[in-house]
Amino acid sequence: MKIVAIIPARGGSKGVAKKNIRLLAGRPLIHYTINAAQHSKYITDIIVSTDDEEIAAVALAENATVLKRPSELSGDEAPTIDAVHHAIKRCKIEGIETGIVILLQPTSPFRTTYDIDAAIELFLRDECDTVISVVETTHPPYWNMIVKGLYLYPLFDQGYLKMRRQDLPKTYLPNGAIYIASVETLGRIDSFYATKTKPYIMPIERSFDIDSEFDLSFADALMNRGDDRD
Repeated sequence: MKIVAIIPARGGSKGVAKKNIRLLAGRPLIHYTINAAQHSKYITDIIVSTDDEEIAAVALAENATVLKRPSELSGDEAPTIDAVHHAIKRCKIEGIETGIVILLQPTSPFRTTYDIDAAIELFLRDECDTVISVVETTHPPYWNMIVKGLYLYPLFDQGYLKMRRQDLPKTYLPNGAIYIASVETLGRIDSFYATKTKPYIMPIERSFDIDSEFDLSFADALMNRGDDRD
């Protein structure tokens, strides 16, 4: 089946204005995701779903296909899955064959082509409904606390607070970099989270997600250390 990358890139962003085209090491943030997808052995088409003309212009300059997203699917409250469904429908109208979708968010610039292809191979090789990239949590959630009134209380059983980190079960957090599913599965369950979801485990250094000005500045410093993302 044809494997299509969908890159959601709306214009509005509360945390970082024009986030998807802000410069990171001299290049628009979205460049790193488009570039990684372009070098994939498996991806047949790269679709940028956006409501913003500036983002569209950058994506076209990067040789990606742009599909205009309606404003009702571009607000802060609009679920990303709705933008994915819209892109799939538009692909059919435009004659772009789509069997498998890989959702690549532009806020994960350290995700590599290797990660993309390895996740696709995991999806194709193993019996599963979806694949989602995750990173091992550095702070055990079993030690999390909540505040009730004036005092702290454990979120989970208090016995976990007495356990050493190495004795606790490993836990993983979706890092936002890669989501894979067939078009049929997305139509059936309306989600990348399924009963049979395989984890693609990424290292923490490639799991950085940009959501604030601080994140952007920190990522820019990392990029400028001399790591060539091409």
